[in-house]
Amino acid sequence: MRILIAEDDYPGRKFLAQFMAAYGDCDQVVDGMEALEAFTLAMEESRPYRLICLDIMMPKVDGVKVLKAIRNFEIQQGILPEKRAKVLMITALAETGHVHQALEIGCDGYVAKPVGIAKLTQILAGLGFSP
Repeated sequence: MRILIAEDDYPGRKFLAQFMAAYGDCDQVVDGMEALEAFTLAMEESRPYRLICLDIMMPKVDGVKVLKAIRNFEIQQGILPEKRAKVLMITALAETGHVHQALEIGCDGYVAKPVGIAKLTQILAGLGFSP
């Protein structure tokens, strides 16, 4: 399975990449623009990401805007909801308004920083993923 991790904080990105390696092949980007480019390229290559982890607060384009662009692209391409990428938002506790917005747009779950292994494992299992 292909996984995209979009996180501007290096320690957070490194932790997620190490943890997610048990679930699949991870690509890492540092801002929202790179996330959109990686997603688009993966779709063009017919090698889509099954899981996308988006930090809400990122440089250039924030995670909520990236999520909206991803969901709009999937709708335009006629991708059925069950075939769409699962999107997990990563948030600081103070960003609850952004979390509600992301849930309305179509994220599949969220995890608060600092990210805990047990909680992340539980969320991924709920999305149908196992190591």
